[in-house]
Amino acid sequence: MNEDTLHKMKQMKFFGMARAFSASIENEKSSTMTADEMVAFLVETEWDDRNNRKIDRQIKNARFRYNACMEQMRFDVERNLDKNQIIRFAGCDFIAKKENILVTGSTGVGKSYIASALGNQACTLGYRVFYTNSGKLFSKLKMAKADGSYIREIARLEKQDLLILDDFGIQPLDTQTRESLMEIVEDRHGKHSTIITSQIPVKQWYEVIGEKTIADAILDRIVHNAHRINIEGESLRKKFASKNNVKENEDE
Repeated sequence: MNEDTLHKMKQMKFFGMARAFSASIENEKSSTMTADEMVAFLVETEWDDRNNRKIDRQIKNARFRYNACMEQMRFDVERNLDKNQIIRFAGCDFIAKKENILVTGSTGVGKSYIASALGNQACTLGYRVFYTNSGKLFSKLKMAKADGSYIREIARLEKQDLLILDDFGIQPLDTQTRESLMEIVEDRHGKHSTIITSQIPVKQWYEVIGEKTIADAILDRIVHNAHRINIEGESLRKKFASKNNVKENEDE
């Protein structure tokens, strides 16, 4: 009877429940539980299993640059990171409030890692997140206009609870890219949150975007309800590379 029950659970895709039921039989836990306790135990296990699989799917679909997490965040004094501010962001209230976060700093200081860690945290809380390099995104949208898939791509970006645009502003925007950015920002304004990382200070984004009227419209929608994180200090990549070289020399 138990084997038949397990088989039916798996056929119905109750995989968490099946594992829990099988384990309870093996350790004879089922004999010490009331019927109500057993049902609650099986349902709770299935709930947790489905939730964990959902989180795994959301993290995979987000396509983060780094497998980053809040617990590994570095709050060295020279980085100018407000630990309390970052912890507040980890609660993802900014997503519920449809607010943006702008992360700036020189290359290698950890902008992408922070954005990925916040995105990963958002996934664990059930939000839909998508990470993308800005340059690659705009190149993809140009190709999408050519093959007729542009509207579908824009719609996919619009529905994300959190969109992460990494490495914004490395090159000045051309007319087509400007129009795509305006469409993305307009679709998301007041509806969803966006995290933008950039090596360029926010005050110089006007020059990067170009076309003053459009730049005003874009930045008004991005900046007015945005939190700022400006990371300072030397490149972490160079710092770690230097430490590794020293260690290798000591080992020789």
